[in-house]
Parts: sequence; structure tokens; C-alpha cells
Amino acid sequence: MDLNLHSPERRLIELKIEHADLNALVDITARATPVDELMLRRLKKRRLHLRDQISQLESLLDPPEPA
Repeated sequence: MDLNLHSPERRLIELKIEHADLNALVDITARATPVDELMLRRLKKRRLHLRDQISQLESLLDPPEPA
């Protein structure tokens, strides 16, 4: 059972959920008055980092087919 909790597939799902949560938080923060520019930059940087992790994990789980 521990293998399922730490599988790459599960990690990918968790990263996608966190990325979606950050998307919502970025939207809320961007609409706030006054806009906290520092927080917004940090959230966007974290979101970009998550997107990179998701891409790496997806390419690991689904490698390109040889030509």
C-alpha cells in the first residue's frame, strides 16, 4: 500500500491539484485591492515551478515513442 501512496502517478495528481489551487489563489490575489505585488510574484513563481515539475514527471511516465 505504501507504494501507491508514493507512486509517480499519485505525485503527478497531487502536483496538478496544487497547481490548480495556486491558479485560483493567483486570480484572487490579482483582483484584491490593493494588489500585493510581492505575494503575487511569489505565487506565480511557485506555480511555474510546479508546472515544470509536472512536465518532468509526465515525460518520465510517458516517454516519447522512437521515430
